[in-house]
Amino acid sequence: MAVSTTSLQVEAQQAAALRDVVDREAIRELACRYAHHVWQRDAAAVAALFTEDGRMETPDLPTLTGRREIIESYEKIFSDMDLYPFVHNHVVDLDGDAATGTCYLDLRSRTGEHHIMAAGFYQDRYRRVDGHWLIAGRDLTMVSFFPIRERRSASDTNPDTPQEA
Repeated sequence: MAVSTTSLQVEAQQAAALRDVVDREAIRELACRYAHHVWQRDAAAVAALFTEDGRMETPDLPTLTGRREIIESYEKIFSDMDLYPFVHNHVVDLDGDAATGTCYLDLRSRTGEHHIMAAGFYQDRYRRVDGHWLIAGRDLTMVSFFPIRERRSASDTNPDTPQEA
């Protein structure tokens, strides 16, 4: 039984569409794993998500280039503050073994007694290396910062709790 050209074209289109979905999901997983490793304060795991020559740009630090600089910087950051990132609305554009993306960030942070909420986004560049997607570059732009008042007890926010006169 001969396979028609149309049938082969359909199979090729389906294979390409599946590859597209798999690639996008692998890239989105990078952003989730990055946030997870930051929550876990695991600088080596954060750096492992980057290519060997990966770059991280933030508003407050010099550009970090390479896994070693990322590890060293993140270890210091983790010793100074607690970071709790939430990533979402990840948009990915594929181009063969390269890709770009924008990933939005809601951040909770604590440094000593100071607590903040912040919003921003990452502009990312990705590269497939040995069959795996990695972050080749990540530029962080922060848009807003809001101080958070530390809640002292449940009664501070529970309207049903009787208040002393």
